[in-house]
Amino acid sequence: MDASPISFFGQPEPGSPRPFSAATRAGGLVFVSGHSAPHDPARGIHRGETQADEVRNALAHIAGILTEAGSSLARVVQMTMLITDPADYAACNAEYVKHFPGGLPARHTARFGVPTQARVAFSCIALAGAEGVERR
Repeated sequence: MDASPISFFGQPEPGSPRPFSAATRAGGLVFVSGHSAPHDPARGIHRGETQADEVRNALAHIAGILTEAGSSLARVVQMTMLITDPADYAACNAEYVKHFPGGLPARHTARFGVPTQARVAFSCIALAGAEGVERR
């Protein structure tokens, strides 16, 4: 059991232009902030060429955050998909469903505009812990 009722993961450095944690864990849940696919061309990291690439890379990033916070994609109960262009909706969905073979979590989709070139980003709420979930 945590000494604090809330655990923080991926805290920003002081003065960071991104004043939020990657995730928090509280009350048996993990809350993951909105994240797009990582992008750092100087280190050879690119979001991806297609919408499917961006979805795949963003969900891999989310999966890593969930693992660090003691959860997994299989434990996601609610997902938010943020897209910049509604024309990308079908292509994003086609890749998204591949990442939830045991059943799709509840989801809503919203259009977003932030100072980035990302086409898609995700945030989610998941059950904490490593056990599987039964999806019907």
